[in-house]
Amino acid sequence: MYRILPLVLVLGGCTNSFDLAEETSPATYSGTSNTGTTGTATGTTAGTPSGTNTNPQGGSAQRVLGYFPAWGVYGRDYHIADVPAEQLTHLIYAFANIGGGTCVLGDPYADIDRYYPGDSWDVGTLRGSFNQMAQLKADHPHLNTVLSVGGWTWSQGFSDAAATPESRQAFATGCVDMVRSYGFDGLSVDWEYPVEGGLYPGRPEDGANDTLLMQAVRDELDAYESIDGVTYELSIAASGNPAIAAHMELSSLAGIIDWYDLMTYDFRGSWSSKTGLQAPLYAHPGDPMEGASDFNVHAAVQLYLAGGVAPDQLVVGVPFYGRGWPGVAATNDGLFQDVSGIPQGTWEPAAYDYADIVANYETPATVFWDEDSKSSWIYDVTTGIMISYDSVEAVEEKAAYVEENALGGIMFWELSADAQTDSLLDAVHRGFARSNP
Repeated sequence: MYRILPLVLVLGGCTNSFDLAEETSPATYSGTSNTGTTGTATGTTAGTPSGTNTNPQGGSAQRVLGYFPAWGVYGRDYHIADVPAEQLTHLIYAFANIGGGTCVLGDPYADIDRYYPGDSWDVGTLRGSFNQMAQLKADHPHLNTVLSVGGWTWSQGFSDAAATPESRQAFATGCVDMVRSYGFDGLSVDWEYPVEGGLYPGRPEDGANDTLLMQAVRDELDAYESIDGVTYELSIAASGNPAIAAHMELSSLAGIIDWYDLMTYDFRGSWSSKTGLQAPLYAHPGDPMEGASDFNVHAAVQLYLAGGVAPDQLVVGVPFYGRGWPGVAATNDGLFQDVSGIPQGTWEPAAYDYADIVANYETPATVFWDEDSKSSWIYDVTTGIMISYDSVEAVEEKAAYVEENALGGIMFWELSADAQTDSLLDAVHRGFARSNP
């Protein structure tokens, strides 16, 4: 059952893959695979890895991980200085690419060259977002920074990198060198997807090779921990789709990595034949999609637990964006209706930043809430637009669920999409606190 969600509740409080909206700066970023050098920071320090994090100010003992998209410095005009570090335990930088079988800079200009006030133009001096992160960490010593490699667009090189002992070692050596050179505290591997493929085909042996690749990276990180005096972290961005997860050696990987970042969203989108809930906490009893009971946060968590993963190794993913459809009939308030076309979205078709939804769509539309799935959506009867998104209430429910089930925390895509008021990040912390009064 569902109810109309009062706007006072939504407004009165504080990608798919991870590659949503790669809008570009034509002079600096092509959006295609960049096979540049791994680079080594010289001049201005890249920062000293902080090792194991402490809790964010005012937060719970849970991890709170926010993604920073490298391309956010362009059209979004969102920079490292805008990151609310006091509310995070981990800042994940997306993305490094794969070139020559190992990690390379995804956007050298944004990563290490863009000038910010106070930067030096001396040859070899680190600038860009990496240098900004070093400064952010100096001001917030609790914060850990994680380099994410791959993503939906840049997963082409993983299958080859994982294929042989030699290629696995080359990947591990180059990626760990990049982590250490630029002062990151860990690496997140976002391979979309072993065996199943995504934009690029996989191999039948990818599942076993993925485990071997992660072991090579873990061994390389461990080899430098005593040298660097750092506890390096290793994680995987993992699908909430059971067909994709079936190709992964979940228990074996759990013995290697520190945690899984579960991509528990994009269960519905512009590719769907009907509107639906893109990131429900629980199954909606009226969802007509085949296998709908498998496509929700709770089902994904149970799948990984059954696969031998410890609860505190499961970090639940939350979308700070919605998925929308135009020309939707008013029946059932727009939910589970036929779709006709793809709307413009905020930065890419059919995807809406949470801040955009709050500012431009919640009014004059009606906000609805489904109690069974703990999900929200908006429907505008005048325009026929329906958008499935996580409201502050939905995010609080997910954070409380994580706390109540002793899971490993909350991850979200992505920081620039949050609203300055009615913040979803604030809702995360309220949800944690609700279970720890």
